[in-house]
Amino acid sequence: MRIDNREILLEVCCGSAEDVLEAFRAGADRVELNSDLFHGGLTPTVGSLRVVKAETSLPVMTMIRPREGGFCYTETEFRVCLEDARLLLKNGSDGLVFGFLTPDGHIDAERTRVLAAIAQEAGKESVFHRAIDVVPDWKEAIDMLSEAGITRILTSGQEADVSDATDIIREMIQYASGRIQILPGAGITPRNIKRIAAETGAGQLHIAVHRTMTDSSTFNNRSIFYGGCLYPPEDQFRLIDREAIRRIAQDR
Repeated sequence: MRIDNREILLEVCCGSAEDVLEAFRAGADRVELNSDLFHGGLTPTVGSLRVVKAETSLPVMTMIRPREGGFCYTETEFRVCLEDARLLLKNGSDGLVFGFLTPDGHIDAERTRVLAAIAQEAGKESVFHRAIDVVPDWKEAIDMLSEAGITRILTSGQEADVSDATDIIREMIQYASGRIQILPGAGITPRNIKRIAAETGAGQLHIAVHRTMTDSSTFNNRSIFYGGCLYPPEDQFRLIDREAIRRIAQDR
């Protein structure tokens, strides 16, 4: 995508290996690989990473998040994060995406530095994800993350939808002043992507555009449900919308 003679890097948020393949075929520049996007994205399997690295040339950033529901983890959960980080890097991950907070919602500097160092030692990137959107002082957070050697921050500008925070994103980019990359994401669609790029001045954007697919294997007994109390349809799943991403990627 090209805005005001600027090339905009397009990162696609993926919840499966199939998502990554669709994003690759559509012309994405980079992907973030997760599992369970319904809960905001959790750590993907090593198997999914190995498949996409074997079948695509895309840079693949991998989420390190052991569970849903916040970003303040137990010691056991943090040990899982460390093991997952090392395994994913060993199997081809191009960088780690993570966020660690203290119980009062500030960045956990110690744990952040540990994960950043693991990525740096492997010669890979590190991304502090949208946990920054709930910290009390984003300027203080940018200073700390920059000092820790984090490559990039994924943020919605501390709003639910980045469309409502383009002024904050622009301010973040100016405040970061090249010390650390700012990657806007959350609520970016094919309809608003050019406006967000123009208003923020960002050189890269994070987007998730999915379509609903049907899996008929559960049709024989519709009274059976395998999930929690929200009861989403058992015969549907989400997949990256290749054509929507292609239209964005080709408009560059």
